[in-house]
Amino acid sequence: MNRRTFIAQAGATLAGAALASVASDWPRSKPDVQLEIAPLALEIARGRVVHTVAYNGRVPGPLIRWPEGKPIVIDVLNRTSIPEIVHWHGLQIPSEMDGAAEEGSPMIPPGTQLRYAFTPRPAGFRWYHTHGFAGHDLKRGGYTGQFGCFYIELRSEAGAYDQEIFVTLHDWNAYMVAGGDSSMEAGYDYSTIDDRMLGSGDPLKVREGQRVLLHLLNASASLIHWLALAGHELTVVAMDGNPVPTPNPVPAIRLGPAERLDVVVTMNHPGIWILGETRDELRKIGMGIVVEYANQQGKPRWIDPPETSWDYRRFAKPQATVREPDQVMPLRFESKFHGQGAVASWMINGKSFPNTDTIMLREGQRYRLQMINRSGDDHPLHLHRHTFEVTSLNSQPLAGLNKDVVIVPGRTTAEVDFTANNPGATLFHCHNQTHMDFGFMTLFRYA
Repeated sequence: MNRRTFIAQAGATLAGAALASVASDWPRSKPDVQLEIAPLALEIARGRVVHTVAYNGRVPGPLIRWPEGKPIVIDVLNRTSIPEIVHWHGLQIPSEMDGAAEEGSPMIPPGTQLRYAFTPRPAGFRWYHTHGFAGHDLKRGGYTGQFGCFYIELRSEAGAYDQEIFVTLHDWNAYMVAGGDSSMEAGYDYSTIDDRMLGSGDPLKVREGQRVLLHLLNASASLIHWLALAGHELTVVAMDGNPVPTPNPVPAIRLGPAERLDVVVTMNHPGIWILGETRDELRKIGMGIVVEYANQQGKPRWIDPPETSWDYRRFAKPQATVREPDQVMPLRFESKFHGQGAVASWMINGKSFPNTDTIMLREGQRYRLQMINRSGDDHPLHLHRHTFEVTSLNSQPLAGLNKDVVIVPGRTTAEVDFTANNPGATLFHCHNQTHMDFGFMTLFRYA
């Protein structure tokens, strides 16, 4: 059984009994938010149209901004021809609301409306997106425009600022190309910030002396992106919605699929600049946006940032002291090559989902996931419904850095700790859509 079959069976079961019974428990009052999933012809540049699926006829979907601890009701109508589902990424909510069929969340059949009702927490920058299977169909799942920002309002902001801007990165028109070992990975024709290629949309307008807070989301199905604002430094104040212990300025930032960074930029270099990918080939296919100071004229300028290495430890606590876990769980990641031109399958401890071993948890226990990447690929690893603390990168300890996605580079090991404090089925997977679809996931369950 592969993931497609697993989801189809889960959807068939839940769309009937569970969908009806869960929905009947919710009062049919007016929702706080309505989302419609439907096909969209999106013009990302003049005369350049991508045919995709999106929320409410726009990319990204509407910003959901909500107070922490206040219940929310969201109705989602599926106007496509296939079952869909919405995952509320980074939220600590019940499994049936989380939006992953593998956990038992109901699929939304074509032409059907489903109501999600939960209390958003924790505060910070979260997001929502489809958790549908794509497989060999690169017009589905994370390859589409089904994503949006979800901001749970903090009691106190991560840093003082004069202007706040949400920025989403995405890649379009995926196709399969040979990876480093001749297995297949996704390549893309175009990239955008929000819904426009570089030079095709409205600029971000700023004023000299402003402190601008950028909420940056990488909504790509598979690509890690490097981003810089020409002539400026970006001070990282939060990762995955969680304030970092040590805010630090950097010339460029790295964002894996599903990662979010909050950065503060002091606008102290008047001109017209480009916020964009540091790699020329990705900036040339659209990954960028113009940043325009008031009363400035001329063509947008790009300046290559200094050579930058990315190290999570730079933003962690200076002293790496962490509590010892109650249990250490080794997780070994490797691929199985199926021949040149074929898509590799991915394994955790020698098994591909849904045949991976379910990992049992006890509420209140602290667990350490020892993630051993035996492949040459970098993997953005995501744990649903929990926040974890990054405690070791290649045997070098760190502390205080709380996330829900961490990139584990090829041939390295990383460790993260989390407390089992949200009972229910919990999915763990690589956020590269191809890796996830071809086996790179497993389930945790509470005993």
